[in-house]
Order: sequence, then structure tokens, then C-alpha cells
Amino acid sequence: MALNLRQKQMNLIVRMLNLNQPPNPGGGISTAAGAEEVYKILIMDAFCRGVLSPLIHVNDLRKHGITLFFPIDKSRQTVPDVPAIYFVRPTPENIDHIAADAARGLYESFHLNFSSSLPRPLLETLALKTLEKDAVHRISKIYDQYLEFVTLEDSLFSLAQPKTYVQINDPSAGDREIEEIVEKIVSGLFCVLATLGVVPVIRCARGGPAEMVASALDSRIRDHLVIKNNLFSESGGLASSFQRPILCIFDRNFELAVGIQHDWSYRPLVHDVLGMKLNRVTMPAEKSAAKSYELDDSDSFWFSNSWSPFQKVAEEIENQLSKYKQDIDEVNKRTGGKDGVEFDGTDLIGNTKHLMNAVNSLPELTERKKMIDKHTNIATVLLGEIKERSLDGYCNLENDMLTKGSVDKSQLLSLLKGKGTKVDKLRLSITYLLSLETTPQSEVEAIEAALRETEVDTCAFQYVKKIKSLNASLAASASSASRSNIVDWAEKLYGQSISAVTAGMKNLLSGGRQLALTRTVEALMEGKPNPEVDSYLVFDPRVPRSGSGSQLRGPFKEAIVFMIGGGNYVEYRSLMELAQRSQPVKHVIYGTTEVLNGVEFVEQLTELGQKMGLGSSGVGPSQQGV
Repeated sequence: MALNLRQKQMNLIVRMLNLNQPPNPGGGISTAAGAEEVYKILIMDAFCRGVLSPLIHVNDLRKHGITLFFPIDKSRQTVPDVPAIYFVRPTPENIDHIAADAARGLYESFHLNFSSSLPRPLLETLALKTLEKDAVHRISKIYDQYLEFVTLEDSLFSLAQPKTYVQINDPSAGDREIEEIVEKIVSGLFCVLATLGVVPVIRCARGGPAEMVASALDSRIRDHLVIKNNLFSESGGLASSFQRPILCIFDRNFELAVGIQHDWSYRPLVHDVLGMKLNRVTMPAEKSAAKSYELDDSDSFWFSNSWSPFQKVAEEIENQLSKYKQDIDEVNKRTGGKDGVEFDGTDLIGNTKHLMNAVNSLPELTERKKMIDKHTNIATVLLGEIKERSLDGYCNLENDMLTKGSVDKSQLLSLLKGKGTKVDKLRLSITYLLSLETTPQSEVEAIEAALRETEVDTCAFQYVKKIKSLNASLAASASSASRSNIVDWAEKLYGQSISAVTAGMKNLLSGGRQLALTRTVEALMEGKPNPEVDSYLVFDPRVPRSGSGSQLRGPFKEAIVFMIGGGNYVEYRSLMELAQRSQPVKHVIYGTTEVLNGVEFVEQLTELGQKMGLGSSGVGPSQQGV
């Protein structure tokens, strides 16, 4: 059983675009009269457009009979005699828009698809409003699609829930707000599991957001399994119970540094420097208009080189360009063009054959040239940023600190006073805090002075420093009966998982660079006794609550790893490498509340620092020249 989330989500979307009927081979749907094409209009909200964007391009929409698509919140013209497919979140605003569209008779029929389950109160509101306007006959069908997540790759998804880290760690957040955030995360994860059709065994550390999400998700699945024809019925057989995946839930405080550090690989660099979103990157506009590029598996260069170090990518672009030029010269020679022998008319058939081959190879050569130009443009911009900001220096020093747990102080201060944006310097300083178990007061003061010198807002730095000291207090008072309010507050917010903020750094590496997350997932998948994970909780929604816990403790061939509070491409790569090097090969899906680069994550740390009244006031990272 392969957990190909992208393919399963794509299949459901294609079915939805074909009015929830199986598509025929030519696109559209078959009608009673034969394979007649049904033309449709697609209406989406911003979130659902983001769901479709990485999966299906505009040309692909046309293959499924979608002639026009519009945002739900913009004014639209009446298009009679055409069915409309709505793909939206189940919100009061969207219900109002749908009811108003039906009242105006904008389309012949309305096929309503909600990204998650439509709550009964909203269904009743829709019924009432359409009845009032005598428009209920226009509502053809209503579907709960359980597609409220964004699949960026076969094994990578995001719930696209912004600023979750801030919301969960906000010291002023009340129980009600925390419960609402947890419910949103649970709803998104439920959609992912329903799309995959699997009921996993859930593991998480005790305490903190991970346990809250795991416990609530366990209850949600249990309640759903009671329904006779539930979303997991197909995978409910006895045989499938031996093939169930493990779902490992973590929160960002488990390992902070990986969300902050700079990385030298092509994909994280593009994400970090150029702000890649939904597999698309928009290049900075210079003389001409800004260019936008798709970066996904359909791009063979990206597929082959996106995890390579930047210098290797630059070499590969040169190699591809050289090979392209050779192939062009070869075509010219064969057809008597530039640098070739002039056609003298003596070998008409042979020359015609060469011309035919040349014509046939032109589309492929054109596509290759477009791809080479695209990556040349991207690499040129990245190289400019690397030189301008000394990004190689930041990458090397941060990696050394995290690997060795020590720091070259002169090199650190030199970078802080040299090139780089204010956020680069902030990220380096925070990585320093997190990579060393103990930080001498004099060194910390020197770093703070260097940051002030370059007018860096230190809220994020002070916030991480505070977390680290709280963590030390928490560890020191673990065996003490009396606990101060501040420690109680820290434990309430973070639970025991906070200990890995620094403790995880000590044994971050085994052999090569292995993240604490990857090592922990490997141990959970193996299911053998291991002091690092023996205390992790087990939730199995298929086992009665009164039971003694799940008997399925591993080994697991498949895992879904979910990070609350923001994930990143460095973590994703590390998990993919784990899956590939395992014997036999395992399958790991990585998901997160949102995919963040270092700048975006530091922005959230800054906001938390401000909420706690720490650090210097001033401009936030987003305004500091990145």
C-alpha cells in the first residue's frame, strides 16, 4: 500500500471537476447521448485555489471541460445553460455568496464541493436562504470533499494554516483559543487521512501541542469509525490492519534550529531567498516585467538537482547548456545549416530524412532551452544574493556550530559586523544560542552588542533566550515538589517536548548530519525499546478505549510525520533520505501546518518576543531588506 497523497488528492479533484462522476478518457463526462463534452465554470475561494494550484495547471482545467474560473468574492456575469462547480471552504461568507449567486440565477445548476465537512448550521442557512429566493432547485448536489490541505509533492503536504506557531505559543492565549487552533489542525489532518483512506497508529511526546492534537484526532477518528459507511471502510479489512502507517506528531519547539538556519542546497535556497510559494517562484523585476516559474516534478532539472549543493547546480546548468549547443550543432550539420555542408541535391531522400528528424527534435530542444534559461535566471539571482550577503559564510558557520556544538567566536562576530541582511544576522545569532548547551554570558553580550550596532530588532533573539532559560528551569525543577508560576506556565505551553530545544542539539548528529526529528521518527518506525521514544504516547483509534493500548508498535513500513508550527525543506529532505536508505525502502510523508523559510519563522519568533515585551522595539524582520 503506497501512500501517494498527491495522486489520491488529484484523483478526487479530477472527479470533482467532472461533476463527481468518473471522467471519461477524453475529459468531461459521458452523457446518455454518448461521450458529449460538458462545459463548466469553476468558482473557488483563495484557499481552494491554493489547493488546486500545485496539482493542476490552467491547461489541465480545460481538459476537464472547465472553460472559465473565477474567485467567489468577485462580481461575476450571468452565464446561462452552464453548470457551475463551487470548490470552497465551508464558511458563513461562502454560504452567503453561494445563496446570492443562486438567487440571481448566475448559472444553470450549482454543484457545491466543500473542502471539509459542511457543519449542519451552515447547511440549514444555505437551505433557508435559497428557499427564501426560490432558488433551491438550482442546487444540484452538495459534497464534503475532505481536501482541506495543499499537496506540494508526492510526500509533502501543508495545511496552509498561517502563524500557527505564534497562536499556540502566545502567552496571552486562553484555553478557548488554543482549543480552536487544535481543532483546525485536527480537521486538516483528518482530511489528509480520509484522502489516504488510512487509520494510523498515532505517536507523540507527552505534554504540549502534539499531545493535544493527537488526543483530539484520536477522538475524531473514533467517532467517525462508528458510522456504518465511513471514509475508512475500504481500508477496514483484517489484512489492511497489518499494513497501517504510523503518524508521528511533533511541535516546532522539538527542534527549533532547523527552522532558522541557512541551507546551501538549491531547493531550500530558492525557498529562502526567492520566497517560493505553492511550487512557484516569482523573480525580482528589473528592466522587464517580473517572471514567474513553476518548480515541480514536471521540470526534469528541478527533479534531478533540487537537493544538490548550489555549486553543483551551477556546474550542471553549464553541462546542460553545453550539451544543448552540441545537439543544435548536430541538427545544423545534418540539415546543411550553420557550420554544415550545403545541400547539393544529390541525396534527396537522405536529406529529407535528416530534415524530418530535425523537425521532430525541435520541440524537445525548445523545451530544454526554456528549462536551461529558467534555471540560469534563478541561479544568477541566487548567486548575486550569495555574494551580496555572504550566504556561504552563514551556512558554513551555522553548520559547524550545530555539528560540533562549539563556535569560532571571531568568525561569528565578523559575520555579524559584515555582509548580510539584518535577518541573516539574527538567524545566525539564534542558531548560536540553540547549538550550544551553555552560552557564556560574555559571548551573549558581545553578540547582542553586535546586533544593536547594526540596528537589528532583537525580539526574536531574546525570545529564544527566554525559552532556553525556561527550559533550564524546567529541567532543574523536574524532581522538585515546589514549582514557580513561570515554570508552570512554561510546562503548560510546551510540555516536555521543549527539552529537545537544547538537549536535542547535544546528540543532533550520528555519523553524518542527522536531525533529531529524523532520528526520533526512525526509532518510532522501528518500534523497538528505545529510551529516546519509550515515553511517547500511543493512540490507536481502532482499539477500544478500555484496552491496554495499541498492539501495533512496529516495525512500520510507512509513516506520516506532522510538524505543528511550521515545517521546512531541510527537515523534509532529511526524512526522504531516511526513507531511501532504509532496507527495505520505507515510505515517509512529511506534513506541517505551513511550510516556512527562515525569514518567515524568525518573523513569528519576533512577534512572540514583542508579545512578551522582550528585546528592542523597531522594524520587524519582514521590513529589514529581505
